[in-house]
Amino acid sequence: MSMERQPSNPPQAGHGAPLASTALDYVGDEPARPVPVSLATRPPGFRLRRGRNWFFVGLNYASYYVNRYNLSLASTDFCNTFGFSNTQYGLIQSGRNWCYAIGQFWNGLLADRLGGRTCMAIGGFGTAVMNVLFGLGWYYNAFGPVFGTLAWFVALRSIDGYIQAFGAPGMVKMNTAWFARSERGRFAGIFGLMINLGRFSINVLAPALLAGFTLWSYTVPAGSWQWVFFVPACISVLITSLMLLMTKNTPEEAGYAGAVPLETLDATHRELIPLYEIFWTILRNPLVWLTAWAYFCTGVVRYGVDDWFPKYFREVQKVSLTSTAFQVTAFLIPASATLGSIMSGYISDLAFKGRRAPVAAALYFVETGIILIGAQAHSLVGVCTALVLTAFTCNSTHSILGTAAAMDIGGRKMAGFAAGVIDSWQYIGAGLAGVGLGRLIDHYGWDAWLYAMAGFGALGGMLMLVMMPLERRWAAARAKAAAAHDGGGARRG
Repeated sequence: MSMERQPSNPPQAGHGAPLASTALDYVGDEPARPVPVSLATRPPGFRLRRGRNWFFVGLNYASYYVNRYNLSLASTDFCNTFGFSNTQYGLIQSGRNWCYAIGQFWNGLLADRLGGRTCMAIGGFGTAVMNVLFGLGWYYNAFGPVFGTLAWFVALRSIDGYIQAFGAPGMVKMNTAWFARSERGRFAGIFGLMINLGRFSINVLAPALLAGFTLWSYTVPAGSWQWVFFVPACISVLITSLMLLMTKNTPEEAGYAGAVPLETLDATHRELIPLYEIFWTILRNPLVWLTAWAYFCTGVVRYGVDDWFPKYFREVQKVSLTSTAFQVTAFLIPASATLGSIMSGYISDLAFKGRRAPVAAALYFVETGIILIGAQAHSLVGVCTALVLTAFTCNSTHSILGTAAAMDIGGRKMAGFAAGVIDSWQYIGAGLAGVGLGRLIDHYGWDAWLYAMAGFGALGGMLMLVMMPLERRWAAARAKAAAAHDGGGARRG
């Protein structure tokens, strides 16, 4: 006799059937059934299969970072080629970030309909194409003057931003399905290690490519910035292909029905919730907007550091990208970001029982103090220390708000749109850090760079203080609804 579970005919739920309010096991057309809430009862092989999914999703998103942070590392050589100012360079970065913000909003909605794997594949293959086109700007004398204009580069990077915006909602949607609420903060932090591999990689790869290299008999001279775009594009194609081969959208697709209990928002017989219902459920939640506005502040600071520190090293400190000073800093920034992501996730899960606002509030206020102290330092060591500590704080809030909080608020069926709405505001802030900081640096010098970011840390902290009581009430209401449904199910049984 087969030991496999056989599907049965489910009770029919109407199109407008309300979302159930407890952890239920729902797979395809099977009826919803209570499942053990204990995470220790998971089926054999589940953790290993989830680890494989987690690894290749993380590796795929890391390849996005390789194709995202390459421009900041090539910025000085790139700007010298065309005579671009800091404001013009910042405009290219702002175009990417603002189009990424638009894409996050709408692509988050699409992720809840298309599925995470499809969205991540669109982003991975699409960014490869756009990076190749960007690198072809090196050959503008051969292809025509339009390939070397500011408008060309703004347009390419903007389109690339929109395409990469398929990645984060897809990644969040997939991980929401594979991790229970009580695990998400910790795994969001550990996941930060995976995606930061992209930053580690490009921080080593780009300086090596810019220094010049020889491939068989072909010699590439120093300063040939086009290879900083061609090589990451090839990496993205390879890793995205592996992701498609090795992952599934949900545990159910991989044959592990019920391994991750469904939540209040997810426990419904409807496999696809209507788009308008996802739209209004997320947009009318005040926690979404408080998180999004705080995430705006994270975006200004995070990209204020990441998009500008290589240029600062070369133009102010006169330090090459292959120097020990730069390489140590370029290693410590993503390393501290990873440590912050992991620590904040564990603290919010274990010490605050999944509440993200208290941890985020403390991080924002500490970040403000670090930036103000760093702005008064002029030595290389002092500025580098401030940058590393700022990366720790802003990436901690990036992890627990953009990933963990989005999964908490949206559940597995609405996580894509929740992540998209929240993350879009980070990139509105990141866009301000592009052309805004560029204009300030052109007019007031590099002393204005860090001072301009300090106020956003303070604003983020105040928003989290407002969110703290709302988050407590929201968590209590969901727990009460789940308990009531459990009690009703027990009586019916």
